[in-house]
Amino acid sequence: MEPKAARLRRGEGPRGEQEERPSGEGNTKKEGDVDLVQWTRHMEAVKTQLLEQAQGPLRELLDRAMWEAVQSYPPQGGPVPSIPPDSSSKARESSLGKRKIFIIRKSLLDELMEVQHFRTIYHMFIAGLCVFIISTLAIDFIDEGRLMLEFDLLIFSFGQLPLALMTWVPMFLSTLLVPYQALRLWAWPRAGGAWMLGVALGCVLLVAHTAVVCVLPVHVALKYQLPPASRSVLVFEQVRLLMKSYSFLREAVPGTLCARVGEGTQAPSFSSYLYFLFCPTLIYRKTYPRTPNVRWNYVAKNFAQALGCVLYACFILSRLCVPVFANMSREPFSSRALVLSIMHATLPGIFMLLLIFFAFLHCWLNAFAEMLRFGDRMFYRDWWNSTSFSNYYRTWNVVVHDWLYSYVYQDGLWLLGGRARGAAMLGVFLVSAVVHEYIFCFVLGFFYPVMLILFFVIGGLMNFMMHDRHTGPAWNVLMWTMLFLGQGIQVSLYCQEWYARRHCPLPQTTFWGLVTPRSWSCHT
Repeated sequence: MEPKAARLRRGEGPRGEQEERPSGEGNTKKEGDVDLVQWTRHMEAVKTQLLEQAQGPLRELLDRAMWEAVQSYPPQGGPVPSIPPDSSSKARESSLGKRKIFIIRKSLLDELMEVQHFRTIYHMFIAGLCVFIISTLAIDFIDEGRLMLEFDLLIFSFGQLPLALMTWVPMFLSTLLVPYQALRLWAWPRAGGAWMLGVALGCVLLVAHTAVVCVLPVHVALKYQLPPASRSVLVFEQVRLLMKSYSFLREAVPGTLCARVGEGTQAPSFSSYLYFLFCPTLIYRKTYPRTPNVRWNYVAKNFAQALGCVLYACFILSRLCVPVFANMSREPFSSRALVLSIMHATLPGIFMLLLIFFAFLHCWLNAFAEMLRFGDRMFYRDWWNSTSFSNYYRTWNVVVHDWLYSYVYQDGLWLLGGRARGAAMLGVFLVSAVVHEYIFCFVLGFFYPVMLILFFVIGGLMNFMMHDRHTGPAWNVLMWTMLFLGQGIQVSLYCQEWYARRHCPLPQTTFWGLVTPRSWSCHT
């Protein structure tokens, strides 16, 4: 059937009959032009809607085709086993070497920001920040008679930041020089005794490097009583440098040792290792896909958005958390007050989760990726659509998940014979939970195993109970409900403990006093 627009252009009616043109043909022609414009706009809207609806399935189809094309390329040492197209992802993972493949691709939020409807949600968050600023100015004007933004919480959190940055310098230099030098010592083609001496020296250097990266930030944080944000800089860099060092040695040592007998590749270049220390990935490769140029306006935009998220978080804490929890430890403990505080903390808790995700996993990593022309920007997947906690853990932070999957899960399967999948998965949860709890302990300055219990115990159970076989909107609602409650528990309990330790200091420092929650007994 001929399109309606074509018939309109010839002056025909919608059903194909030739329209009669009365004496007022000019008015009729104008009306026809208006109809044509409206029809064209309608078709453009339909086209846009169809493209938006087809974007998701088309992306999945192209990702699968790209994955199959990459996996069909045989690596050194033998061909890749063939997998039927209709086999499950678990079958593919069990038969293929799960080596991280880097390709040029944009972050998911950058793709979604091209859709007007999603940009509107982003604008709503900006409007929320504006409301916080306006409310702060209004309260200051009513209480103090002046218009002035208070940044006391921000200034306190980032206090002594220069000292934290100075502490980072020897940590980075140790990571830059020691692992690469140890690899060179192991790669030198010398006689047996001399080579063993080089191996021992390399091991001693690595032990010293680990001690510097592990002990130095803890010593500085405790001695100078660094505030939380400055501690965050140190602990995140500490964990990042240790994970990068391990990945570099884990990926480079086998090939280097094989090269001594003529079966492997040469040791990696220092420039590739230096690039790896700054690029936003924890998996070492000699080369990565690179973009052709740097968009400096995109870099500035992402850094500005990250700074905005920091300000947003400070406003949320100062307006929604500090007034509630600052004096809570002065009141008698009751289950009612605890439940109400958790319910009150769910909203700021989920806001903090979203801000951390957007500021770090999107803005910060994309800014560094753009400056370094790092092509693979898949730092996260669509975790917000997850209907199971197992999928949420895989898609929330792809950068860390790749490291855990490659060096804890896969190596665990290799050590255990490839059959103890449950034990390997439990090892992943244990390592991740311990590191998360260590980060919280370092940043806050006290041990309160809320994260350890939520992540390892409850999260581990949810991983096995809410698995990938559960699909549908109800499971996504359940997952978001659990996230809201989990964030509320974390914010409530950690805030209570923070203020309890300031209102009820210990008369003398003891080990049990440091590891026993103070909020359970502090009622001043």
